[in-house]
Amino acid sequence: MKKQLLSLCIVIGTMTFAQYSDETRFGIKAGGNLSSITDGDSKSKPGFYGGVFVNIPISEAFNIQPEAVYSQQGAKLKDDYDFVGYTITNMKQTLGYINVPVMVQYNATPEFYLEAGPEFGLLINAQASGDINGTSNKASNKDGLKTFNFALDLGLGYRFSPNIGINARYIAGLSNIVKNSGGEISKNTNFQLGLNYYF
Repeated sequence: MKKQLLSLCIVIGTMTFAQYSDETRFGIKAGGNLSSITDGDSKSKPGFYGGVFVNIPISEAFNIQPEAVYSQQGAKLKDDYDFVGYTITNMKQTLGYINVPVMVQYNATPEFYLEAGPEFGLLINAQASGDINGTSNKASNKDGLKTFNFALDLGLGYRFSPNIGINARYIAGLSNIVKNSGGEISKNTNFQLGLNYYF
C-alpha cells in the first residue's frame, strides 16, 4: 500500500511539473505610454510601445515573464523660452528604447495578477524638437544621453480569456539618463496601458 501511494505521489508530481512546463506561452503586446523626465521642468508626453514576451509558470501562484519591447518615451517642456532674440516653443524630447523587463507575476486569481521586476533599457534614438520663432526644428541629441537605462517596474493585469489580457504598469527610472548633467539628475518615468495576446 505504501509503495502504491508513493508511486501515485510521484506520478502526480510528474504530471504537475509537466503541466507547468507545457504552459509556457509566447505572446505579443502593444499599447500607449505616458512618460516624463524627472528634471523639474517637464510634463508628460504620450507615446507607444510594442513587443514580445514569454510567460513561464514556475508554480500555481507565480510566473516569470521576460520581454523585449520597443518603447517611445520622453517629455515635453512646461514653459516657452526667450533666448537672445529667439522665442522657443513646443519643445519636446523623444526617446526610443529597446527595453527588457523581467517580471515576476503573482497570480492572485486565475485571471488577475500583480507583477514587479527590473527593466534594462538600450537607447536607440533620441530627438529634440520645437519651434524657434515659429519655425519647426528637430535634431538628434543621442550623443548627450546615456546608452543604458535601468528601471523598476510595478504593474497589474487581467486575463479576459486564455488569449487576451490587459496590463497596466508604472516604470520608475533609477539611473540618470544625461551624460553631463552638471549635478542635476534626470530619470525616466513611464505609465503604460495596453493589451497582451497569448499564442
